[in-house]
Amino acid sequence: MRPGKIRPIVLCIFQHRSRILVSEGYDHIKQEAFYRPLGGGIEFGESSKQAIIREIREELAQEITALRYLGTLENIFTYNGETGHEIVFVYDGKFTDPSVYQKTTLNGIEDKDHFTAIWMPVASFKNHVSPLYPTG
Repeated sequence: MRPGKIRPIVLCIFQHRSRILVSEGYDHIKQEAFYRPLGGGIEFGESSKQAIIREIREELAQEITALRYLGTLENIFTYNGETGHEIVFVYDGKFTDPSVYQKTTLNGIEDKDHFTAIWMPVASFKNHVSPLYPTG
């Protein structure tokens, strides 16, 4: 997060058998675990489509295809006590390597921090069992 700045980001929804690929986050102030689709920041001079291709390549070392723009969200939120503001471009996409869909988890890296992406049932988000951010 960049305090006092609006951050343009891009996220991609990867779907397989009524599940979507997400990373888990944790807000220590709210004591809340939450989930978020994969993606990241858009760099100056880069389109949102170029950014999601780069982000997935950097984070998971995977290539993606069949990108379909779903829409744009404005996300104003509080995380660990700080206010954040994002303009979020959302895509649907597919991995070029079909073996990705057979894995229960994928190891990723973002800004030198390691994370695990997991396939979560869409129903857990629709039924509000688990929070999925950004909302919408």
